[in-house]
Amino acid sequence: MKLTTVFFLALIQFTTVAGQTGGVFNYSVDIGNPKVKGTTDYDANGQSYRISGGGYNIWFGRDEFRYSYKKLKGDFILTANFRFEGEGKNPHRKLGWMVRADTSADAAHMTATVHGDGLVTMQWRRSKAAEMRDPEDQSFTKKSATQIIQLERLNGEFIMRVAHPGEPLEEVGRTEATDLPDDVIAGIFVCSHDENQLETAQAWNVRIERTVPDLHNGYRDGVLGSRLETMTVSDGRRKIVHEDDGRFEAPNWTSDNRLLINQGGLIWSLPSTGGKPEQVNTGIAKRNNNDHVISMDGKWLGISSHRDGFPGGGSTIYYLPLKGGEPKLVTDSTPSYLHGWSADAKEVVYTAQRTGHGPAYNIYRKNINGGKEVQLTHLKKGLADGPEYSPDGKWIYFNSTESGTMQIWRMKPDGGGKEQLTSDEYNNWFAHPSPDNKWIVFLSFPNTVNPTDHPFYKRVMLRLMPVTGGAPKVIAYMFGGQGTINTPSWSPDSRQIAFVSNSLSLGD
Repeated sequence: MKLTTVFFLALIQFTTVAGQTGGVFNYSVDIGNPKVKGTTDYDANGQSYRISGGGYNIWFGRDEFRYSYKKLKGDFILTANFRFEGEGKNPHRKLGWMVRADTSADAAHMTATVHGDGLVTMQWRRSKAAEMRDPEDQSFTKKSATQIIQLERLNGEFIMRVAHPGEPLEEVGRTEATDLPDDVIAGIFVCSHDENQLETAQAWNVRIERTVPDLHNGYRDGVLGSRLETMTVSDGRRKIVHEDDGRFEAPNWTSDNRLLINQGGLIWSLPSTGGKPEQVNTGIAKRNNNDHVISMDGKWLGISSHRDGFPGGGSTIYYLPLKGGEPKLVTDSTPSYLHGWSADAKEVVYTAQRTGHGPAYNIYRKNINGGKEVQLTHLKKGLADGPEYSPDGKWIYFNSTESGTMQIWRMKPDGGGKEQLTSDEYNNWFAHPSPDNKWIVFLSFPNTVNPTDHPFYKRVMLRLMPVTGGAPKVIAYMFGGQGTINTPSWSPDSRQIAFVSNSLSLGD
C-alpha cells in the first residue's frame, strides 16, 4: 500500500493566493461585495488560518462577509477552534462555520455563529433570498475568548455543538435541512457587522470529515482513512503529519523524534514532522498489531504479533532492538497484548486471557529473560487492560471494568494498593503517564459503547488529568478508538502527544 504524507513546511509563514487558500480549503472570497475587502492567510507550519473580513451583516435577505470554503456533498462534520483578535468595534461581529448553496449574496445557508459578545447560535436562510432565522433558545453563554464549534449534516438535519476549552461538546442547536442541495460549499467565515470596519479571527484544528454512522463496524463495514496527528498539550494545537486512505495505528514517539506506527502487520517509522515511512525490521514477526512499546531507556521495542493456531488469535509478546532485528519471545501463552515496560527495561506488563481463569482478561507482568508470569489483577469477568508503568516505577496505570464501566485505575507493581482515578459517565481507556510524571492522557468513549469494547470509528475524546487523579479536561475531539492511542505516545520532553484519528477530509 502506498503511504503518503500531507505535511509540508512553509518557507514563508503565511501564504495568500487571490481566490484560493491553503490547507483544507480550495477557495477564499468576499461574499456580497463588502465595502472593506477581506483576506485569508494560511500558516502551513501551524496548519491554522487568519481570516479578515468586513461586511454589513449576515442577515435579512442578503449577506456580506469573508469566506474560505471547499465543495462537499452528503453528510459531513465541520470542527474547529475559533478566536477573534482584539476587542473589536461591534459586539455583533460574527465568525464560525457556514454551509452554503453557492456564493451569491442571497443564497440559502446554515451557519454556526460565534458573536463578538460571546453568543453562539445557529442561523439559517431556508431558501434563496428568504429572511434569516435565529432561534433564541439556541445559544451558549460566553466563558472564554476561544470557542470550539462543530456543525454536522446528518440524515437531513444540521446539528450544532460547542464547547469551551477543556469541556465535552454540547449540542445547542438542531434543525431540519434548509433547501440546500446535496452538493454544497462549506467553510469558515468572518463578518465585521460594520461596513466600514475590518475584523480578524483565527481558526485552528480545522477538520472537515466524513460522518461515520454510529453503527459502523470497522471489521464488517470497511476501513476509513487514518491521520497521524501531533498535539502541543499546553495549547491543544494539532497538526496532521501523515495521512493514508487505509488503516494505521498506535504511534510511539522515539527519543530522536521519530514516530512508530503499525500498518499491514508491519512496523513503520517516520519523522515526527512528517515524511515517508520506512519499514522497521521485525524479523519473523510479520503480523504485528497495535500493541508496540519502546522501553524507557530507548533501547528496545516490545511488540505483540500474531501466530497461527494459537488461542485468541495468537497474539504473542516479543522484543527486539529499537532499530530492528530478530525478535525474542517473551510470552509463549496466548493471547497476550503488550502495553508497558518497567523503568529498568527488565519486565513487561500486558493484558492476557488464560485458560482456567474464566473469560476475563487480566493484567500480568513478566521478566523478558524468562520465568513465570505474575498475575496482578484477578477479575472473574470483564476486562483489565492497558497497563503502563509510571516513569518512577512506583505505579502501574491501567483501565478496568471492576466498578462496572471502564475506568482508569492504578496499582503498585505487585498488584496491591489499587486506586480508581476516574468515575464519570464515559468509558475510559489507555492511561499514559507523561515522561515528567505529571500528567496522564487517556481515551474516552461515549457510554453507548460497551465498556469492554474499544471499536474503530467512534466519536471519542482525548482527555488529560494529573497522575494522581482529578477533574479531566478534554484536549481533542475526533473519530477514533481502536488504534488511536493504544500505547505510550508522549514526546520525550512531555510537551506533545501523537495519536491517530480516522475519516479523511472530503470534497474538492
